[in-house]
Amino acid sequence: MVNLLAVRILDVINKTTAYFEKRGIESPRLMIELLLAHVLKKKRLELYLEFEREVDEPTLEKLREMVKRRGEGEPLQYITGTAEFFGLEFLVDRRVLIPRPETELLVETVVSRVEGRGSRVRIMDVCTGSGCIAVALAKKVPGVEILAVDSSAEALVVAEANAKRQNVEKNIRFLCGDLLGVLSDSWRADVIVSNPPYVRRGDIANLPKEVRDFEPVHALAAGEDGLEIIRRLVMTAGRSLSPSGLMALEIGAGQRPAVEELFVKNVFAVVQIVKDLQGHERVIVAQPKV
Repeated sequence: MVNLLAVRILDVINKTTAYFEKRGIESPRLMIELLLAHVLKKKRLELYLEFEREVDEPTLEKLREMVKRRGEGEPLQYITGTAEFFGLEFLVDRRVLIPRPETELLVETVVSRVEGRGSRVRIMDVCTGSGCIAVALAKKVPGVEILAVDSSAEALVVAEANAKRQNVEKNIRFLCGDLLGVLSDSWRADVIVSNPPYVRRGDIANLPKEVRDFEPVHALAAGEDGLEIIRRLVMTAGRSLSPSGLMALEIGAGQRPAVEELFVKNVFAVVQIVKDLQGHERVIVAQPKV
């Protein structure tokens, strides 16, 4: 562990940057600046105006523990307890996956699809996790009614806290259960949206340490081919979706052909594919065939 004897902000940054470099932590200087800004309750750029400021011992002690955790590979977001998604700050811990920028594409796609609808939109967010998709949609779609479902009761505690944090708890009902099985026979969604587990079980060991050792495996792994959850969702979506509704899923790189085939076999027509910044086909949208 780095010895933070110097109490100036600049010395703390320099010494810890060297420590993170030795530990192979990506963007080492940025990491300590973000941790220090979090502890001091300042914006990161404000640190540059206070390089000569002394840091007291209680603050250093708190920082030492955070630096130790980051040096061991724990994600920054779990250490600070927050992650940004769609311009909003979400509470996160090891009960939920950390929201990814790629998933913002899923939200943007759904928003663009439901914009301009005159009637109240019903959306079901399956595998809600931290609630980031449901909360972002509630902020962007006026008057929306959302059911957010997850099989993990612990994850739903985090999701409900995030809904309250963003003042959209009146628009979202959280349910614990297995995928679409929680729905009553009479309830029909205009949109089913999901960022489901889609990593092949055999690939888990090859994931980055930050993901493999700290994020919940049940929210990542989906059988031998990575399609176990998507397959079940597509096969059962027909009875939960309105005839004019749509289904939007985040998928893994290279999964588009297999997922499209699943949709076709279950009488859906794929109407949109969205690529992420790396060029991977990341979001697939389908509608029931009339």
